[in-house]
Amino acid sequence: MCDVAGAPASGAVMECEVEGIGVCLANVGGKLSALDNWCPHRRGPLGQGWIEGNAVLCPWHSWAFDADTGVAEYPEGERVAVFPVQVQGDDVLIEIS
Repeated sequence: MCDVAGAPASGAVMECEVEGIGVCLANVGGKLSALDNWCPHRRGPLGQGWIEGNAVLCPWHSWAFDADTGVAEYPEGERVAVFPVQVQGDDVLIEIS
């Protein structure tokens, strides 16, 4: 996927692709999270958004998704997939299942 040096800094997000799937890699307070890159509202690219608290915000309409669970703050019931992330040595591994 990428190496630790290429991962986003704390408080930042980035777009990447894993096995053909668009992923938003987020660094929330030093912890890496991987979410589906596409907001369910209008398919805004979450990896071009930003972090507020523990949430990744969509750059198009500011929908906020919890970086750990993928659940939206609003509207109720919306969510994005969250993928397991592991750091092994210098590698950041994201499990797409």
